[in-house]
Amino acid sequence: MTTLPTAPPTAPELDHEPLLLLASASAGRRATLRAAGIEHSTLPVDLDEDGILAAARERAAAGAPEEVPTAAEEVLLLAREKAHAATSRSEGGYVVLGCDSMLELDGEVIGKPHTAERAAARWRAMRGRTGVLHSGHWIVDDRDAVDGGTGATFGATASCEITFAALDDEEIDAYVATGEPLGVAGGFTIDGMAGPFIERIEGDPHAVVGLSLPLLRRMLAEIGIGVHELWDEARTAPPAGG
Repeated sequence: MTTLPTAPPTAPELDHEPLLLLASASAGRRATLRAAGIEHSTLPVDLDEDGILAAARERAAAGAPEEVPTAAEEVLLLAREKAHAATSRSEGGYVVLGCDSMLELDGEVIGKPHTAERAAARWRAMRGRTGVLHSGHWIVDDRDAVDGGTGATFGATASCEITFAALDDEEIDAYVATGEPLGVAGGFTIDGMAGPFIERIEGDPHAVVGLSLPLLRRMLAEIGIGVHELWDEARTAPPAGG
């Protein structure tokens, strides 16, 4: 079941509605867009992610067991569901972006731990090892045709390899006690308190925070939008005087 917020998408710091609507409550994703100067509003959606994935796995197992979704496909599925849920809730006229992330380690998908016990166990399994972080992106072009809307709905996944430091138990327990890893994919945030515990990243660095800026640029281009068209005008305006 999908639970959606009652408040409409807004961007109180702007005097107009941004074109991009992010279907996520992730502080990391919002910060990534802000740092890149990309105007956006947000409309987080609350999905039964476990239920969605379980249903997809059951359908695949019943029809074609060899087609059970991979981790990269699962994050894309959840990103799609988030984008479509936000689209149905919004008033229209947006380019809606849904995102989801998961860590894959030895073929096992590691999502949000939710409990301290699970977070600690996962960190003990991850320490000193390398996993693959998958970030799914899904776009729904809900603009009116007169505004250039295409009605397109499509997605893509960005991935990168992450090597974790060989932490000792004291470090793991201290990190888990902060509560930070409980509600994030893989049980870590590179832009947060786990930053010192990430030894190396190979691949798209933005994928680690769950929103790939290069991938977003390419996806926007497919519907005729240059990423520069979404830049905050206040940040791109030349300084006054001179």
